[in-house]
Amino acid sequence: MIVIKVIFFTSLFLLFFSYLGYGIAVAVAVKLKRFFRRSKPLPDGYFPDTTLVVAAYNEAPFIREKIENTLALDYPEGKLHIIFITDGSTDGTPDIIRSYPSVTVMHKPARLGKTAALNRAMQQVKTPYVIFCDANTLLNAQAVKRIVRHYQDPRCGGVAGEKKVIAGTGGAENAEGIYWKYESLLKRLDAELFSVVGAAGELFSVRTELYQAVEPDVILDDFIISLRICAKGYRIAYAPDAFAMESPSAGIGEEHKRKVRISAGGFQAISRLGGLLNVFRHPVLSFQYIGHRVLRWTLAPLSLPLALVTNVWLVAAQQGALYQWVLAAQVAFYAAALAGWLMAMRNVKWKPFYVPFYFLFMNVSIFEGFFRFVRKKQQAAWDKAVRTPTLQNT
Repeated sequence: MIVIKVIFFTSLFLLFFSYLGYGIAVAVAVKLKRFFRRSKPLPDGYFPDTTLVVAAYNEAPFIREKIENTLALDYPEGKLHIIFITDGSTDGTPDIIRSYPSVTVMHKPARLGKTAALNRAMQQVKTPYVIFCDANTLLNAQAVKRIVRHYQDPRCGGVAGEKKVIAGTGGAENAEGIYWKYESLLKRLDAELFSVVGAAGELFSVRTELYQAVEPDVILDDFIISLRICAKGYRIAYAPDAFAMESPSAGIGEEHKRKVRISAGGFQAISRLGGLLNVFRHPVLSFQYIGHRVLRWTLAPLSLPLALVTNVWLVAAQQGALYQWVLAAQVAFYAAALAGWLMAMRNVKWKPFYVPFYFLFMNVSIFEGFFRFVRKKQQAAWDKAVRTPTLQNT
């Protein structure tokens, strides 16, 4: 029975630490750091030559709005170079972009995936800094200025922008926005402690000289690119005032495809970033990487069924009222998640139900992603998730 209790309490601890405890620990560490050392604000007025690279695949319905948004970015004339790479597009996206003379278009008929496209685009980048963003997002006008100012710090090897999910009209997929708000808070804390732990592809930047060509089969190019820079001793800064706006997935089925792909890519990344698990070589970074990412992709999802099964075992063995109360809480949580799923199928929005549903949904997707990874079923090139039209109407 002692072994069952150890598994039970360990599972609860891992779940708590992965989703709440890590944030609390980093917040405390940041407060201690502020006590001993105050950071100096970065000055404005730093406008180096910069290249913006946008990978676009069959984005004809939205690409004009994306280009107009890009051309409207507030940056000194002649300092921002724009490259759209459209490999594999068959819907006329390259022809639309060619109608804008100030935008460079790179196109090949073959579709080898976003990673291969970025590697090819980087061969044309001559500026000291490069910014990547997705074709289905819109940037705020000050985004480029807010990103490049961080490079005045010589320790900065890259910059992670902010991702903002526009609230949809209903459905559990809107919980994605709640998830990203929490992630944004953790990014602020991570960056202040040392470094953001992996940038999001919607908007991130790197020093061109530090870019390392990524293997063509890599799924999460943004994550691996940024963390390999961290492994070289640099930090990834966070620019919450530079943001990319995108609509939520157009349904829970589309969000499921995206989450499973990300999960498969997470396991692939862990297998290729083994050096970051060495806490003696990267003490702070490894703590951040393991606490914020690795646990969420490995032990935390496994802890959910373990906590439930061992809890039922301990209640059946009449080990005390504590276990009965915890089991009641778990049953209530899973009941709420089930109700959230039923409501999601009817596109009904009610946070008390769809938040627990989305939490469970993410963890189930991790299991699916793991099996897809071990079977090598996830390709770098994939069918993108369909988004709601909310963004176009903002």
